[in-house]
Amino acid sequence: MPNTSDEYKNQVMKDLAEGNKEILPEESENYQNFDDFAQRSSREERRNLFSDLFQKDRITPAEMEPELQKAVAGIHPNQRDDVAREFFKHLKKRGLNERAIEQQLGLSSHNPSRMTSDDVAKLASFTYHSHPDIFQEVLAIQPALVKFLSNPLVGAALGAIAAKWFGRK
Repeated sequence: MPNTSDEYKNQVMKDLAEGNKEILPEESENYQNFDDFAQRSSREERRNLFSDLFQKDRITPAEMEPELQKAVAGIHPNQRDDVAREFFKHLKKRGLNERAIEQQLGLSSHNPSRMTSDDVAKLASFTYHSHPDIFQEVLAIQPALVKFLSNPLVGAALGAIAAKWFGRK
């Protein structure tokens, strides 16, 4: 970290000249990989990161939908149930009924333990499109889903985070 305000300004200008970088708290450098980050980071730290990454102007709903299908299919069934449960819990707080969501989205069930991978992907996509703040919150609570997203923008952002984790070791 630079010692004077001139050094700080110079470092900021250098960083800006190098392009868009994700800035994370210094303690994030202690994480070994994404799993370590997901397990040891605070919910607030994950929420801040994911709110920057998962914005509709960065990744459109049309780009995100197939990614969510692949990601949901990649997580363990018990994690998938937990993800669906969290989406429903937060949507219910907004006054949305689980059965109404089931009908609107054509889900096979509104019971998280009976939902298919496709059902959870549809629920995640709906939430990303219609309630992005809930989507980001659920990812902060259940970060396993992020690990399976492969969208180039997500990959680039996660790559930048990984570079920060490993770059200063």
